Amino acid sequence: MAGERMVTVNVVVLAGTVAADPVDRTMPSGDEVTELRLSVPETGKRLLPLPVAVWHKTVGKRAVKGIAKGDDVLVYGQLARRFYRSGAGARSLTEVVATGIKKLDPKEEE
Repeated sequence: MAGERMVTVNVVVLAGTVAADPVDRTMPSGDEVTELRLSVPETGKRLLPLPVAVWHKTVGKRAVKGIAKGDDVLVYGQLARRFYRSGAGARSLTEVVATGIKKLDPKEEE
């Protein structure tokens, strides 16, 4: 098996509820990003909070326009892990980097 290439796939599709109002940030490079926290049902009744980064350069600012806390959304993307240093030492964060996001229409009452 030496020399064989391993195929890797890093694709995430999540449906969940926006847990807090999205935050727009401008990075030192000038790139803009919208950060949001998505609550996704986990096994049982627990909700798993996941950080999502929506880069305007990749997805577009219009994609996140009108998305607010409590909205149900569908997020397409990839998992990414960032490492950074703070006063408390080295830390890491695993987040979803969105390649697409769509606000889901509320269910019509029958």
